[in-house]
Amino acid sequence: MERKPEISWSDFEKIDMRSGTVVSVSDFPKAMNPSYILEVDFGELGILKSAAQITKRYSKEELIGKQIIAVVNFPRKQIANFFSECLVLGVYGENRAVTILSPSLEVGNGFQVG
Repeated sequence: MERKPEISWSDFEKIDMRSGTVVSVSDFPKAMNPSYILEVDFGELGILKSAAQITKRYSKEELIGKQIIAVVNFPRKQIANFFSECLVLGVYGENRAVTILSPSLEVGNGFQVG
């Protein structure tokens, strides 16, 4: 797998990655690929919604209360009839199954990644 083009430090500084806690999960039947709709509490930033293709590795029940890392400063993206407000980060594994990035220890909601 090839690396993507090099970016500058100032490019990286524009990305706002934050910790959050999943507070609700529902099915997203209108998505083209199996997905959930997540509501994530980012503390002072509030609760943001995201569509996530994470159904291969996670049940809805095990996601509630899970801390995640997400990009919170992308523009809203329409997916079918839904507007995603943040991008939950994960690692693609075999068969494109996504493993969510999460802090190894509990941190506050809305804390910045750096």
